[in-house]
Amino acid sequence: NGLDYSAKQILVSVGGKQSIFNLCQAVVNPGEEVIVPAPYWVSYPDIAIICGGIPVVVYAGIDQGYKINAAQLARAITPRTKLFIINSPSNPTGAVYARDELRALGDVLRQHPHVLIATDDMYEHIKLSDYEFVNIVNACPDLYDRTIVINGVSKAYSMTGWRIGYCGGSSAIVTAMENVQSQSTSNPTSISQVAAQAALEGDQACIEPMVRAFRERHDFVVDSFNSMPGVTCLRAGGAFYAFPRVNGAIATLHAKGLIAAPTDIAFGNYLLDRAEVAVVPGSAFGSEGYIRISFATSMANLEMAMSRMREALTF
Repeated sequence: NGLDYSAKQILVSVGGKQSIFNLCQAVVNPGEEVIVPAPYWVSYPDIAIICGGIPVVVYAGIDQGYKINAAQLARAITPRTKLFIINSPSNPTGAVYARDELRALGDVLRQHPHVLIATDDMYEHIKLSDYEFVNIVNACPDLYDRTIVINGVSKAYSMTGWRIGYCGGSSAIVTAMENVQSQSTSNPTSISQVAAQAALEGDQACIEPMVRAFRERHDFVVDSFNSMPGVTCLRAGGAFYAFPRVNGAIATLHAKGLIAAPTDIAFGNYLLDRAEVAVVPGSAFGSEGYIRISFATSMANLEMAMSRMREALTF
């Protein structure tokens, strides 16, 4: 991404999750706040809590394209704020922040120099449409010293089980993160590090057919969801998830007595029992009334799943 770091500014960890855990352990003190936009990846608030921090959730639903705006960020910042986490493309929504949106967030952050920033770029290369990937440092280079950039090989190279994540940032913060890691895992296995090096330095053309397949599956899944009663699904910009709003379908099922409670957990259980399709309730991501599915599977599986769900929701 055109960002330069010295060796002392880089730390390789056991997956991107450990990079985030190391960061929070290194910089978040008990009682300090961590701003987490929702829908969020499930580990962000829990990692903050483990470190004694207080997650401050800022919600942006489907009407905002799942992206918080500058005014929301400004309202969330207090003198106790220590860290702001941004994930683009997003897990679970696939939302992608554009350069001007990141600049607007950066304008707010400049007013609060005590706030550090973590940008989780794990899905950088999984682009479901043609756009320029930018993170907040690309958009706001002056925030370089306050930002930890997190990435890994899990998604772009389908190396989830190899557990390699890495980060770049201020040498003082990275050194503190290294001290945390040295008392836990020490380092990722050398075998995984060599494999990750091969992926990063090898022919990047391997990403292209994977992304083409994800785009085809994405279009099919989104169109399928939008044909189901009580379901609304936005097109994602990146990653390999669909995050439809299903509150209409939940209300219908509850009114008919087919689910005991009007919740996304009850809805997920209904789909599992009636359609034998597993989904993740949106409440796990801080967003009641939604579900997440992954389309990192075969088109045949997706066709079967969408057909079963449509049948279970059609009366």
